[in-house]
Order: sequence, then C-alpha cells, then structure tokens
Amino acid sequence: MIRSAVCGVGTALPRKIMTNKDFESFIDTSDAWIVQRTGIRQRHIASEDETTASLGEKAARRALEDANLTPDDIDLIILATATPNNTFPATAVEVQYRLGMHHGFAFDIQAVCSGFVYGLTTADLHIRGGLAKRVLVIGSETFSRILDWSDRTTCVLFGDGAGAVVLEAIEGEGTIADRGILASSLRSDGSQKEKLYVDGGPSTTGTVGQLRMQGREVFKHAVGMITDVVEDVLNQTGVAAEELDWFVPHQANKRIIDASAKKLGIAEEKVVVTVDLHGNTSAASVPLALAHAVSQDRIKRGDLVLLEAMGGGFTWGATLLRW
Repeated sequence: MIRSAVCGVGTALPRKIMTNKDFESFIDTSDAWIVQRTGIRQRHIASEDETTASLGEKAARRALEDANLTPDDIDLIILATATPNNTFPATAVEVQYRLGMHHGFAFDIQAVCSGFVYGLTTADLHIRGGLAKRVLVIGSETFSRILDWSDRTTCVLFGDGAGAVVLEAIEGEGTIADRGILASSLRSDGSQKEKLYVDGGPSTTGTVGQLRMQGREVFKHAVGMITDVVEDVLNQTGVAAEELDWFVPHQANKRIIDASAKKLGIAEEKVVVTVDLHGNTSAASVPLALAHAVSQDRIKRGDLVLLEAMGGGFTWGATLLRW
C-alpha cells in the first residue's frame, strides 16, 4: 500500500524576539507570572516585512533543501493558517508563486491550532488517492497581527513563525512497521466557538478583529479532547502509549502538555516541548516543535512519533507516523 512519509522539514522564525520581561513595560504582568502559568519565556514577533506568506516560503525552502528536492518535485502545497496574507487568494497560492512553482495546485486549511494536523491528514489522503506524489505541508502564522495587546490574558501567549514538511509517496506493507503516516483522527465541535475565537471577519464586521479566549474553559476541555484523538489513533494501530518514541504536542501551555502526557501514560522524557521558546504559534507550533527535535537528532529514522493539536472551533486531531 501507499504511505505518506516525511522526507524533509524546515522552519522560519521572525527576527524579533520578545521576552516576558518586555511585557512589563506596558501591561500588568511579570516573567514569573507567565512562566508559572504557561511555561512560556519568549516568542518571536513578525516585523512589517515579515508575513505569513514570507515565513511560509522560507520554511518551505528549508524543507525542500532538507529533502534534497526542488519546487519542480512538488505536486501540491497545503498551507494551514488562521492569519492569511489576504482574505483571498489562499496564502498557499502566494507561496507557490514565491517558490517559482508553475504547476500543480495549492490551497489553505483553516483549523486554527489544529491546522497542521488537519493539513497532514489531507495531504495523506491526496497521496494515497493518487492525486499527488509529493506534498508540501506548511503551518504558518502571524498571530501578533490579531492580538489585543492590552489584554494580558492573551497577548503573552502567542507568537509568530512557520514550519513545513515534505511528504512523499512510498510503498509500504500495510503494517505498523511501515514508514510514514499510520493513522489520523480529526474532530471538531462548533458549539464551543465562543471559548476561543476572533471577533471579526469579512462577512460579519468587515474587519480583521482580535483574538478572544476564555482561558479556563479552553484548559478544562483541552486534556480530554487531546486524549480522545490520541487514544483513537493508538487503537487504530494497536500501538500502546509506552511504545511511542516521541510525543510532539501542540505548544500552547506547558501545564496542558504535562497533564495530557500524564493522562496518556507517556514518559516525560519522550515529550517534545518548545513552548518556552516560541509561545503558541497556532498552526506552526507542531511543525516547529517537530523540526526542533529533528535538528537535535532526537527523532531518528524508524521512530514512532505522535502529533496532536487542539484549537479554536473547537478543532482537535492527532496523527501517528513512523519517521
């Protein structure tokens, strides 16, 4: 059977780093308060000349270089973002143009923080369906553009950045020993919209709007939703939690990450954590964390890697793959 295997990873982070101490000059907060409640110590903030498209392009080029491929080798670009360059066209199309790619097709996916996992699953279906042999899956965000910088409960949480992977079709035997994506599980629940949303849009206010969040409510739902989809992919494959080599969760809050890993029975040393470095970068957080672990030679060929994310909507999902 056909499997979708990762053959390259890449990242891009804005030049500007904003530490927790930087917030103390304009809102009532402190480094100790932020670290204790979130685990975040710094985040990257896009400058005027850095956009979701430019960061996505840079991450894509680095993923292609890592895979020893060129844009000519790619059939499809899927870009996950909640902060597109324009209402339309899709930012993926702009990245396609920036890469000099004049063939194939490209589109965006909007599932907020779950976007990259949704994108991987969608790419896998295109590959297994024969519509593409190689797919660039990108998570790119400039959340700093939609933050209310006077709201200390949200503005300290988010950052900007991009991560990308190249997926390619390979032959597998149909067992969990195969390289590539082994199982995915996606969920959503629109009744939870008011707990995490942006209060603007073309069809409602005609404005971009700003992020609004009921932090305690999101925290309350997060661990249960995460374990739901993780247990689903483990049941699909017959893999036990202790057999996992790495757990790469969405980087929103260290306490959520710790609680989820504990509930799932995943050892702390197997959990990839980058929330301290990047904050919550929404759709970019999982590929940024994944690439960080790869760059440190932690994730190696043959490892079983579990990805998960949860975002506004609510949306949530998990993907199990063999590296």
